[in-house]
Amino acid sequence: MISTSHWPSRRHTGSQRLGVGVLAGLAGGVAEVVWVWLYASLSTAEAAAVASGVAGTVWPVLATSPAAVPLGVAIHMALAVVLGIAVAILVPSVLPRSRSAVPESLAVIGVLIAVWAINFLVILPIVNPAFIGLLPYGATLTSKVLFGLAAASVLRAYRGDGLAIVRS
Repeated sequence: MISTSHWPSRRHTGSQRLGVGVLAGLAGGVAEVVWVWLYASLSTAEAAAVASGVAGTVWPVLATSPAAVPLGVAIHMALAVVLGIAVAILVPSVLPRSRSAVPESLAVIGVLIAVWAINFLVILPIVNPAFIGLLPYGATLTSKVLFGLAAASVLRAYRGDGLAIVRS
């Protein structure tokens, strides 16, 4: 029988939520990397500059380092995992369980849009204003929505015992 639960129940261990959060974050982080690469390949934007910008935002001296691009991607993925864990813990604990995946997916996407707004409208203008000009707002917002879709897909696939199909 297929489970109707879309989120780990409150009885699940922290390590289970942590594991699904890591997977959700990795899926979301990869979705963003692929989107930025695709957007850059179809426009005048430079994906390498975005990765270097991530490194430079965390450690300004790294922005011009030869290792800036791989470090930027690594930092991005580490932050994505943290965000995935936060979403995997936060959303199911504040949203009532539902037979429908729509409310949970919308909540995850809403959280990611809020993260985008805080990053691009509050934090980055102070910490690294040059980063904001690397991609248009629409492209960066699309990136976060894609993160949300990917993370929500992972969370939706997760069932109480970690399997998509649960024995009755």
